[in-house]
Amino acid sequence: MQIDFHHATTYVLARLSGFEHPEAEIIAHSAQYVDDATNSGAINFTNGAAYQRICSAHKMIDYRNFEALANHQVWIPFHFLPGNGKLPAGENPKGSFIEKIICKPNSYVAKDMVNACIEDKNRLYSLHRLGITMHVYADTWAHQGFAGVTHKINDISHLEDKNTQNKTIASKLKSFFGALFDVELSKLVGDTLPLGHGAALSFPDRPYLNWSYHDHKGKTVDRDNTKDFLEACEELCKAMQRFRIGDPDANVPGLPIIDKNKIEGLFKSIQDDDGDDRHKKWLDYIAIGHFSFPAVELSYIAKGHGSWKHQALNTTEALDLHFEKYEKFEYHPDFLTCNWKLFHDALQVHRFDIIHNILPKYGICAA
Repeated sequence: MQIDFHHATTYVLARLSGFEHPEAEIIAHSAQYVDDATNSGAINFTNGAAYQRICSAHKMIDYRNFEALANHQVWIPFHFLPGNGKLPAGENPKGSFIEKIICKPNSYVAKDMVNACIEDKNRLYSLHRLGITMHVYADTWAHQGFAGVTHKINDISHLEDKNTQNKTIASKLKSFFGALFDVELSKLVGDTLPLGHGAALSFPDRPYLNWSYHDHKGKTVDRDNTKDFLEACEELCKAMQRFRIGDPDANVPGLPIIDKNKIEGLFKSIQDDDGDDRHKKWLDYIAIGHFSFPAVELSYIAKGHGSWKHQALNTTEALDLHFEKYEKFEYHPDFLTCNWKLFHDALQVHRFDIIHNILPKYGICAA
């Protein structure tokens, strides 16, 4: 999934689950920032204080994607949560260990992750952790069938866009150049770096897309993103309603039907290839009061002026720079409670819980 879902749709779901704007804004910002927190290492301050952070994403061209440990530390806990074949703890899917690692929608592992987040709701970083959890939870639908490691399991073929109306730019190019356009690009990525859904390009991320592919065994897999994303919305809303109550087993209503229909309509009608373009249109709908909560001007700044990082460290660099580890920042007492620091606190707690507490129950040693 991309910024249109992780930020805008997550905000809508948070509001519909009962959160007011300030809380929903933190949840949605955190959900998207999982894709934008690409730097790790120590932040050093002029007074001698320091803060150690981790990253929750690598760009696809990042050399770290070739390192197995980096994959386990980033892609597994934050983007391709192992699904254990959708089996409960103590049971194993047929086949080799890789079958346990493949991401599955709303798996027992995913539900344990959500429960752990709810049980940790009284922390300063709880809303930030909820946003991170909602990112990973949503991705179990979009990333199903793929694994967050470099493995032939991810090497797919015969990628096919089955949408026939309102063709996107990629579809038009495909019509002009022939099926070779997507198929060859998919094959190139899959052969070079069979990590995650790289060989499927952005097909798993576009809410409107109906598509198919042949998996590594040659079996045809059909995907209806609108159906999958709408199911994800229902479960994310329920998870956030349970978080508000503080009970992971609470019986909750889920999405109001009128808003569920509106979300489905936007998934189907907003068919821009670029996630940023879809995101802008979602923000426009939120700003005119399209849903059953008051209109609000919502924005998202990953880096640069006005971002969480700018507020925390007074840096306005639009891009993360590797030499910042040699820089010293001025320390302010409110750093300890700022959104940027609390988000990074939550990242570390989430990763530790996934790798050391949840996955071992399923016989999965991830790092």
